[in-house]
Amino acid sequence: MLRLRAICPFSWRVFQFRPFSFEPLLNQMNKCTDEEQIFDLIEKNKDILSEKQVACALSMLWQFQKQKSSLLKNVECIRDHPQFLTLHNLTTTKMEFMNDSTLVNVLYIIQQFGFEAHDPLVEALVTEAWRRLERFDINVLSKFSSCLADQHLCFSPLMGKIADIVNRNLETIQDLRCLSVLMVSISSLISQRFQEQLVNKTEQLFDTIDSSQVNIARRIVQFLRNIKYSYYPLLERCNKVFLSNVNHLDLDSISKILSLYHSLQFHSFEFILMTKKRLTEMIPLFDYPASFVKLFVTLGPVAGPEEEKQLKSTILLMSEELTSQQALAVMGAMEEMESRNSRLIKKIASILHKHLDNYKPVELLRITQASIFLHFQSKELFVKLRELLLSYLKVSVIPSEISLLICALSMLPSPHLDEARISQIEAVLPQCDLNDLNSFATSVLRCIQYDHMYRNNIPGKQLKLLQKLDHYGRQRLQKCSSLNLLWEEVKSLKGDWFADSLLEETVVTLQRLMDEINYINVAGIASFISRTNYLSTSLLDGIASVVLQQIEKIHPFAILAIILPFSALNYDPPQRDEFFGTCLQCLNSYLSILDPLMLVFLGYSLATREYFSEDLLKAIFNIRFLAKLDSQLELLCSSLNMKVQFRLMELNRAVCLECPEYQIPWFHDRFCQQQYKKDFGSMNGAQQQIYKMLAEVLGGINFVKASVLTPYYYTIDFECILDKRKKPLPYGSHNTTLGKLPKIHSELNTQIAGSRLPPGAEKIALEFLDSRAFCRNIPHLKGKSAMKKRHLEILGYRVIQIPHFEWNSMALSTKNARMDYLRERIFGEGKSSS
Repeated sequence: MLRLRAICPFSWRVFQFRPFSFEPLLNQMNKCTDEEQIFDLIEKNKDILSEKQVACALSMLWQFQKQKSSLLKNVECIRDHPQFLTLHNLTTTKMEFMNDSTLVNVLYIIQQFGFEAHDPLVEALVTEAWRRLERFDINVLSKFSSCLADQHLCFSPLMGKIADIVNRNLETIQDLRCLSVLMVSISSLISQRFQEQLVNKTEQLFDTIDSSQVNIARRIVQFLRNIKYSYYPLLERCNKVFLSNVNHLDLDSISKILSLYHSLQFHSFEFILMTKKRLTEMIPLFDYPASFVKLFVTLGPVAGPEEEKQLKSTILLMSEELTSQQALAVMGAMEEMESRNSRLIKKIASILHKHLDNYKPVELLRITQASIFLHFQSKELFVKLRELLLSYLKVSVIPSEISLLICALSMLPSPHLDEARISQIEAVLPQCDLNDLNSFATSVLRCIQYDHMYRNNIPGKQLKLLQKLDHYGRQRLQKCSSLNLLWEEVKSLKGDWFADSLLEETVVTLQRLMDEINYINVAGIASFISRTNYLSTSLLDGIASVVLQQIEKIHPFAILAIILPFSALNYDPPQRDEFFGTCLQCLNSYLSILDPLMLVFLGYSLATREYFSEDLLKAIFNIRFLAKLDSQLELLCSSLNMKVQFRLMELNRAVCLECPEYQIPWFHDRFCQQQYKKDFGSMNGAQQQIYKMLAEVLGGINFVKASVLTPYYYTIDFECILDKRKKPLPYGSHNTTLGKLPKIHSELNTQIAGSRLPPGAEKIALEFLDSRAFCRNIPHLKGKSAMKKRHLEILGYRVIQIPHFEWNSMALSTKNARMDYLRERIFGEGKSSS
């Protein structure tokens, strides 16, 4: 008995100090309430710590950090602690004994504590993981891919190996959470075919996730953004997840989602409206710059007047504490908000000026653009910007970087390209894509315009540079053999140089690659055509054919873009009724879901082609829809807001005139009166000539009216009345100073024009049509002008359109020829005898 009692104390001492069991130390770690307790345990047990205990200690330290707010986190302090160094060293020696999950988790935690990719421990952990890669399960593989992405290794051979593993095992993957992480990580390396397989797999697995899985939905949208694919079915499903969880989304999540939507050009009015309410509630909650700047950038562009005032006043109070990046973000948001708060603009610009040396070339371009847009003029800022841009140019060899630096220089006051800059541009031209070439050409044209206006000369080298840009642009188009690659380069091209020099060649290239148009790219190609105003009947027929053949794969959100070129360019495909009917059939089940803005544009676009869907019109012209539209208008910038209101008015007018059987009332009197009270400006040169000659042809100034406002608020350039014997009838006296428009003549009702005329008399509307009324490449009347002619005829007018190319032609180069032309058009007479 005594022997047993003597042995017991010894055994207890052994149990206490030997690593007989891992459990007690692990339990102690799990019971720790702060970092110091963990570090105490490490210090006391560093000689006996196992790989599990090392991993547990690191995990606990990271858990403590995650529980703290961003202001209270002390990652650097923990990383610099002597016992963290002990853990760091122990991890190096113990990693080979760790299981796969523990190994990757340790790598993740080490990175969260700020260790860079070149740290020996990080390199060792990555190497060990690479060695085991083929045996990783999907969960471990996804976390490892995320670690590599955080190290900016998205293009590495190791990430390529992960992509290959995913490709080989895609059919067996059933966990969408893990798959979504992998999709984001490998998105930069995969082929279009693999992209489509991943999208299809995601659709199959989407119903397996809970509706609260916001992070999975966000990663899916991020993947679509990375591969530049606005795949509406998935975007719509992800948007439903966000909407159902909007009250639980924090500022960071809302900011990321809206940024992704913006990149994909995906618009969800409902999500913006709900997040606006949530973000507005956050305004009083943030009193430190980092979070408030993010709130300002996210809420500012959609804020109402009161919220905008709160945001601006608060950011002004915080302005002294803003970092260089925060000030840049605020300036960008103010540009998007179209802000005219001169005090705030001046303050933010002063912060930008102070930090100007720290900005990258692309950021200097953003500062230049924002300063010009916000009308901020500072000689000191512009001088410093020019110095920095030139200093970057001297060492830059990357075409895209050189193009943006030249672009920024050309936007500054007194733009000029010296011989050194011209030579630098010429040296990189063979490496440039169409976007770079377009950027260079736009910049050169700015410099040429300035030299012409203020220096009264145009340097020959700049003109030669433009010729070289033309040559390389055409050469790149002629060599293009893939529609998708071409589309990536041309989809955002705009400006005079592209339209004048490359548009025709671009259309020829699109026609050559037309067989590659499919349900994925058809909306984009159609949208591009509508922007160019270039009528290619073969391309539009090809688009219509693809739509009819593949309509079941085309999402309703894409229909507006597809219809737009047919509407804008006034063209009907051979299967007109079938084409528009198929498009509308695709839309019918979505009429209650589509954004109000999209429905208005759809209705207007179809109306220009004389296609009126009763279901679509009923969806638009009701009180509930119009109230919803009013809410959306509050979120739009002023220019888009006004454009939507005009399109609704024009649609309302078209329905009243062309479909009176629908009994939709005209409710835009007040809106039109407000718009037409504004000054109409002066007549252009051609209108002055026509006005003067009409007075001579008709027998006096009192036989013609200028700038007439018709029922339903169309304005026509000139109006005259002929009696039944085709003799002009006089109006009341009205004197007009040549070059200025007279007071607008109007009938502020919806009465048909001929109803107050003498029997047999007719009203004639004469319209001078400039180049904007026609397609760019041929004298084909565009949709809006054709609809106006149709509506004026319904209103009782005989419409005479005078195209600019006829009026300015050699055949009408003399006054007598023009007078005869007007007589012929008005009276049907030949040449005058005089």
